[in-house]
Amino acid sequence: MYMERSEVGKGAAVDGLSTAWFRVTALVAAVDTVLGKWLTDTHGIGLADYRAVLHLSRASDRELRLNDLARRVGLNQSSVTRLVERLEGKGLAFRDTCPEDGRGVYAVITDQGMDTVEAVREPYEAKIRELLQHVTEEHPHLDRGDAARALEVVAALMR
Repeated sequence: MYMERSEVGKGAAVDGLSTAWFRVTALVAAVDTVLGKWLTDTHGIGLADYRAVLHLSRASDRELRLNDLARRVGLNQSSVTRLVERLEGKGLAFRDTCPEDGRGVYAVITDQGMDTVEAVREPYEAKIRELLQHVTEEHPHLDRGDAARALEVVAALMR
């Protein structure tokens, strides 16, 4: 079947985007897997837990509505509820209701949660750098140059 040149170009662009997105997600998954294990083994906190307290630490008044926290961490409502329960159990955060209407539920970081963020932040970022440098050794199907170009393609499309 005959395809016009513009259709071929569009298909190539879509295939290029699909390939770029696959490489980005494969890289993120590989790094997150190792990063999550490292966080648990080294600091006794899971990856989602750390990301949640990090978001809370950066929020005004050190609190976020549960639905906002869910969106930022990439969880659904029931999962974020369980996450906040874990954080409460560890003394890192607590739930509070909106004083104006009593319906909104907030997650609020504790002083212990802030201390955890401060203690983990620099080693966490160093570990990410290390993993990005060594990801191709443990996952030879991921080429760092390809991953960097894939990130550039995705970033360009977001502009």
